[in-house]
Amino acid sequence: MIHYSLRAVDDSDYPFLTELYISTRWQEMQQAPWTDQQRLQFLQQQFDAQTEHYRVHYPEASRQIIVVNHQPAGRLYLDNSDHEIRIVDIALLPQFCGQGIGGKILKTILETGDQAHKAVSIHVEKNNPALNLYQRLGFQQQKDVGVYWFMSRLPQG
Repeated sequence: MIHYSLRAVDDSDYPFLTELYISTRWQEMQQAPWTDQQRLQFLQQQFDAQTEHYRVHYPEASRQIIVVNHQPAGRLYLDNSDHEIRIVDIALLPQFCGQGIGGKILKTILETGDQAHKAVSIHVEKNNPALNLYQRLGFQQQKDVGVYWFMSRLPQG
């Protein structure tokens, strides 16, 4: 059984967070007629823009590193408001995907939402392999937002 822990993001995590972002987008970037260096530059710009977007739109969000076997494995950004828990971002390095870590984390978030009587929501890319996991956990599509589905799960119990 795989165990994970969470710790707060700090400035020294920037290289890891950049690597993580690139790893989640690298496959789709293979379709661009660019060199690997151009892809890396583009993805760096996209990561920086996303980081700024999160800073501006979710200033109170908790930003955590997912740690497995004492090494950074992913990130979890949560915005806990009065009426919902928004999963701003959850991502794992490819070598940690498919091991149940994401599911365990999501179940913990859902339990927190249930106890607080709050919905849990997330934007999910329509081609995200984890879409089935979200649906199995009770998330329902609320709105079509271009390449994303806005999904939520109401509190249970």
